[in-house]
Amino acid sequence: MPRTSLTRRVMFAAAHRYRRPDWSDQENAEIFGACAHPNFHGHTYQCDVTVAGPVDEETGFVVDLGFLDRVLQREVRDRFDHRNINLDVPEFADGKLIPTGENLARFICERVQAALAHTTALVIRVHLAEDSTLSSSYEVDA
Repeated sequence: MPRTSLTRRVMFAAAHRYRRPDWSDQENAEIFGACAHPNFHGHTYQCDVTVAGPVDEETGFVVDLGFLDRVLQREVRDRFDHRNINLDVPEFADGKLIPTGENLARFICERVQAALAHTTALVIRVHLAEDSTLSSSYEVDA
C-alpha cells in the first residue's frame, strides 16, 4: 500500500554527559572518553521527525502540520531546549537512560508517536544530529 511521508525539523540546544553510576570515573572515561567529562558538554541538535500515512482527501495532509508542530514543541523543544538532559529530563537521570544520540532518537520517536496516537500518522524515523559529523537514526517498520 503506498504511503506518503512528511519530515519536520526541530532544533534544540542542550548539554549532557555519558555516565554509568555503577562504573568508576576511570571506567566511564575509558568507555565514553570526553563525553564522560563531569562538567557536561553541549550541542545544537537538529532533529528530523518523519511521519507517514495516508493523505487525507479533504486536507491533503498526512498529519495536520499545526498539530505536529505543537507536539514537537511540547515533546522535543520544551523538554530539551536549553536543558541539561542528565539533570532536567528524569528519564535520563543517573542510572537511567544514557543520553546518547541513539537513546535520544528512540525516546523522541516514542514520545511523538504517543502524542499522535489518535491520528493515522505513524512516526517512521527520527534522525538526530549532534553536529555535522555525528548523527543517529531510529526507524520504525510500518
